[in-house]
Amino acid sequence: MTRDRDAPPPGREPPPDREPPPDRESPVGEPVIRRDPRVAGDRAVQFDPDDPESLERAAETVRRFASSTVGNEDHVYMLRGAAACAALVRGTGSYKAAAERAGGDATVSFIRKWARVHDLPRSVRRHVAFGEIAPTAAKHIARVSGESRFLLAWATLDHELTVREVRSIASRVNEGSSVEEALAAEGIDLGRLTVSLPPATYRELRRSAALEDTDPGEIVADALEEYL
Repeated sequence: MTRDRDAPPPGREPPPDREPPPDRESPVGEPVIRRDPRVAGDRAVQFDPDDPESLERAAETVRRFASSTVGNEDHVYMLRGAAACAALVRGTGSYKAAAERAGGDATVSFIRKWARVHDLPRSVRRHVAFGEIAPTAAKHIARVSGESRFLLAWATLDHELTVREVRSIASRVNEGSSVEEALAAEGIDLGRLTVSLPPATYRELRRSAALEDTDPGEIVADALEEYL
């Protein structure tokens, strides 16, 4: 993100949970998403890549995660596995060394995929933790980089994309298409969002749009651009 985009509008304080740029590695120490009481709370497990004992727990977690299908529907279980993969990579220095340390069915490819899920932006991982984005879809969102991760994640939410659709879109993006083009190929209009407004706000929005001879979406977009 650029400095201007991170800076809050005049008179507004920055949100306390302002997240890092979408390609920055997420911390693997104290859990951020999983410690939320609505997710795992006190059951959240932390991994410290600089602590030998914690790194061994990460290796054991990755080994079990790679060899067992138990818990595949448990989003917290899968985020814990992703965090363990990320910690093991950072603690050993490479995907290959991480795979060797974990052993069992943990391959380089497996660890790479899940470590990238842990490094998704915090706002995206929150939706994974709450079960609104499937972890298997998150693996494909993590394949794209930069702002494209946000666009694909929000489109996944707003259009209830299947894992197959997310995989197809991510592949098109990595082959050179923009997210907008890749979504259009699946018949999806990037940026289309259904919102509910209080009746009075809805009335005034429609009235203003009619008087200005413009689309309500343009007024909403202008207002949100100023707000954000």
